[in-house]
Amino acid sequence: MNYQQRTDTLTECDREAIHHIAAVQSFGGLIAAGEDGLVAHASANVADLLGLAQTPAPGTPLARIIAAPALGTLLQALANLAGTDTQERRFGIDLTGKGHFFDCAVHISCGLRVIEFEHHARNDFADHVSMIVPVIAQLEQAATVAALCDTAARLVRQMTGYDRVMIYRFHADESGEVIAEDRDQAMEPLKGLRYPAADIPQQARELFRRNRFRIIADMDSEPVPILPATGPDDAPLDLSMSMLRSHSKMHLAYMRNMGVGASLAIAIVRHDRLWGMISCHHRSSRLPPYSLRTVAELLSQTFSLMLDRILVAQAEALRERARQLNDRLLVRLVGGVTLADSLPLIEELLREAVPHDGISLFADGEYRASGAAPDEAEFRAIAPLLASTLGGATHASTRLADQLPEAASFAGRAAGALVLPLARGTRDSLVLWRRPLDRVIQWAGDPAKAVAAPGEPLQPRSSFAAWQETVRGHSADWSADECEIAARLRRTLIEVILRMSEDLTRERARAAAQQDLLIAELNHRVRNILGLIRALVSQSQAEALSVPGFAAIIGGRIAALATAHENITAKNWGPASLTRLIEAELAPYGSADRPRFRLTGDDVLIAPEAYTILALVVHELATNSAKYGSLSAPAGSVAVELARTAFGDLALHWREVGGPPVTAPTRAGFGSAIITRSVPHDLQGEADVRYKLAGVEADFLVPARYLTDAGPPLSQPIAARPVPAPQHEPPAPLQPARVLVVEDSIIIALDTEENLKRLGVGDVRLESSVAGALAAIAESPPDFAIIDFNLGGESSEPIAEALRAAGVRFVLATGYAEGAGSFSRLGADAVLRKPYGMTEIERLLTGA
Repeated sequence: MNYQQRTDTLTECDREAIHHIAAVQSFGGLIAAGEDGLVAHASANVADLLGLAQTPAPGTPLARIIAAPALGTLLQALANLAGTDTQERRFGIDLTGKGHFFDCAVHISCGLRVIEFEHHARNDFADHVSMIVPVIAQLEQAATVAALCDTAARLVRQMTGYDRVMIYRFHADESGEVIAEDRDQAMEPLKGLRYPAADIPQQARELFRRNRFRIIADMDSEPVPILPATGPDDAPLDLSMSMLRSHSKMHLAYMRNMGVGASLAIAIVRHDRLWGMISCHHRSSRLPPYSLRTVAELLSQTFSLMLDRILVAQAEALRERARQLNDRLLVRLVGGVTLADSLPLIEELLREAVPHDGISLFADGEYRASGAAPDEAEFRAIAPLLASTLGGATHASTRLADQLPEAASFAGRAAGALVLPLARGTRDSLVLWRRPLDRVIQWAGDPAKAVAAPGEPLQPRSSFAAWQETVRGHSADWSADECEIAARLRRTLIEVILRMSEDLTRERARAAAQQDLLIAELNHRVRNILGLIRALVSQSQAEALSVPGFAAIIGGRIAALATAHENITAKNWGPASLTRLIEAELAPYGSADRPRFRLTGDDVLIAPEAYTILALVVHELATNSAKYGSLSAPAGSVAVELARTAFGDLALHWREVGGPPVTAPTRAGFGSAIITRSVPHDLQGEADVRYKLAGVEADFLVPARYLTDAGPPLSQPIAARPVPAPQHEPPAPLQPARVLVVEDSIIIALDTEENLKRLGVGDVRLESSVAGALAAIAESPPDFAIIDFNLGGESSEPIAEALRAAGVRFVLATGYAEGAGSFSRLGADAVLRKPYGMTEIERLLTGA
């Protein structure tokens, strides 16, 4: 956890040399000999255990004490030792050749060969060995850390018979917590209690890391001294790897105060660090046979392997989750969005992975924040200190004010911080915040009771009743997994920043080249549109029954083509409907009674930077289909499906049927390049075009960052724009009688004049300039006016003002999609979008 426990410690215990205690427990004996085979030390009970006349004195050959076959076995075990911190065990050895069997453990200590032994449980040995396979099988079934700990506690208690078995896990502050327990119902439960770090001194932790098994058979038993107590160098025998080592009086008193008469502890080590312990307590003395204790130790080693497997699997899942999150973030950020503008996206992706109450982003001098976060002035006060004080790596704190006092001003709403510096030597950083909360920690007794007054000897705690400590002003802990996700996010953001910096230089050069490309593309587009109009004229001949009908069909289809560009520029360059775009491109090839395409799925609004790309792609698909594909045949049609992927991206599927047999083009022109390369290159999406014999198939994937939901699914085909019925008889004369047309293009002006006369307007006056229009209004005000808003280099606003003053209704004709608000301000009755024809003029005149 991130919470820092009190700093007072059991310093006297920490300094105690518990590995130089010069005594063993009474249930076993110890002999230490040099490489020459002569005894250097022996415990005072060796004679009683082995049936000797007296305790072997220093210099006694081992061969006089231990029978030759047994000594050979032990020497071979010593030769098999893998290192200094290892033991070799041999069970059921007749040490004296008199039929008395012992279990032995051998190790090397400071050059001495140490032999420890205790009586062998001959009748139970086979049963102990047979436990190994089923015990391991039960551990292997656990899929979570909690299940593994519960299973281990239960199995160890069943095997050893202790009154209580606990799984004890260490926190980052070295305090420990009982996370699993199996106990006699008469014993007080300890699960969930915390123990101060001082309860296990530092040198005891180090001994547990090296020698993972420790037993105390009887807390009240007198220790057996090792003779002599010191060697030739006046140092006691180092008992770090001993299985019989006696224990500190402080520790024995501590255990008695807990009501424990015997104990067994097995360290759980992961990556050479203490992860926790299996701790067994019994209310009276207890000594499980050495063979059974060895099975329990094997269980703990299997536990460590299973624990590592579970934690590694969790870490792999975490890394995969973080990789997917980072990949999504990277894909969305490389599209040119600034880091500051990407804050909502970052927060969305992090919301479930790293729970937080607020977020701050400081980049390039700009501050953005949301939720429970400091305001800009408060953040700028701590920004210079984030990197200099906390370092350049990810930093987690449950109370940032403890490291940065300047953060105290907002600690009431944002106490905990997960800080991600984004660049060395700068203030740029991303910070996740958590609100403060009151937390209650259940200690096993008051930790302060373990502190001695100055000048007084330290006494072990006598109370272990649950004692609550309320921690205020701290946030919830940042877990190791959350910190790992944050560190990976930081690396991704740094990569994005570096890439943006590199891209800026390339973008400037690319802009100049793109301008030339756009000029060439404009030339290509104009030629392509002229060719398309010619094809429309040719294909429409068979559908028209009269000249007016033919003109109406052509006019409707040309208007549909213009709508595609109008959609792009509508709403001040805001997101536009994709279905309107597709409808506008495909409608000219159908009719009101027979649509040529079917559109299904959810409509979406496309951001302007992507809309222009999709407009070109759909236009090229439609154009190619009209020239060579299904729309070139009377029975052909196109099916378009829109669908959102699990990641929110847009999948667009284009299918052509009913056209002539398709063959792949032999030369990839510019149009084919737009279809296949525009979406991947400009939008970082996907494009796949297949020229199948039955019809072209194309699939596109547009990233979610360009999309906004627009409406319900489309389940019915969208029909082409209705084509007005041809006028078989000239209409009756319509008012107004006199119309002023102000247009700087003579072709458009003459066409408008002709359409007005066909609609029954007898007096049409054409003007091409502001001065000419104002003169015409002053000379004879018209009944109605059609004004081109942009007259070359002049604005039509003076004309609008003069008409408004004269009380004349007028409309503004324009090729611009934007500006409807300003047109209304000028007093126009309506806006006439170019290109327009007789149908649109008739509608306006009828309204007028």
